[in-house]
Amino acid sequence: MVYVSPKATVLDPQGAAVQQAMKSLGHASVDAVRVGKTVTFEIDAEDTAETRATIDQLCDGLLSNPVIEDYRYEIVEE
Repeated sequence: MVYVSPKATVLDPQGAAVQQAMKSLGHASVDAVRVGKTVTFEIDAEDTAETRATIDQLCDGLLSNPVIEDYRYEIVEE
């Protein structure tokens, strides 16, 4: 599972809109809402340094925009 979110230094208008909606629903303590995306995929490989390098390449070159987004991932073995 890959999680992509706006960098902390980048404005997140969608997050701001969600935060405002939460507050208008009475959740005044909600703060710092950021909206991102989750990408799931299967890869037929063992959890090795090479596999992680491949995932980093996919995340950095395709699934996220490294200028404005950060990513992290979890490898779930089945």
